[in-house]
Amino acid sequence: MGGPEAPVTRVHGALLEVHQVGILLRGRSGIGKSECALELVSRGHRLVADDVVELAKGEDGRVVGRSPERIRHHMEIRGLGILYIPDLFGPESVAESVAVDLVCELDQWREGSHYDRLGLERTSIDLLGVGIPRLVLPARPGGSMATVVEVGAREHRRRQDGVNAAARLDARLRREMHRP
Repeated sequence: MGGPEAPVTRVHGALLEVHQVGILLRGRSGIGKSECALELVSRGHRLVADDVVELAKGEDGRVVGRSPERIRHHMEIRGLGILYIPDLFGPESVAESVAVDLVCELDQWREGSHYDRLGLERTSIDLLGVGIPRLVLPARPGGSMATVVEVGAREHRRRQDGVNAAARLDARLRREMHRP
């Protein structure tokens, strides 16, 4: 995580590696970040941090996150208590650090709230002076946020490769509208 002089910022959330994408889950307390992270780990993805995420700028200029040592690889799940993830899912279920590629903000779904429904352009959030792509995901009771986050990781990778499904469909529809 950068040199010894790299400033460290702590944020509330969970950090995982999902399909080789570093995802920072954020949202208010009790929204389901840890439960979403646990579901992702149970699907074979890797936990980096739960509850407290330490962020620093890496030598390559990217934001890198890790867990504070005293709580590293532990999760707190309401109703279950404190869990040590390597004991439950094996040593491959955790990682020491990961670059933050995408921020997924879990937001309590409310009727009438505006959420991006097209995905033509991504907003970003500033972390340590670096713009990180950001998704605001409406969390509904009983919904599978883990599936939405997994698809968000896959879509992020496609966009990094220059493929944007929303832009492709938009271009097709515009072409069809202008046909004689």
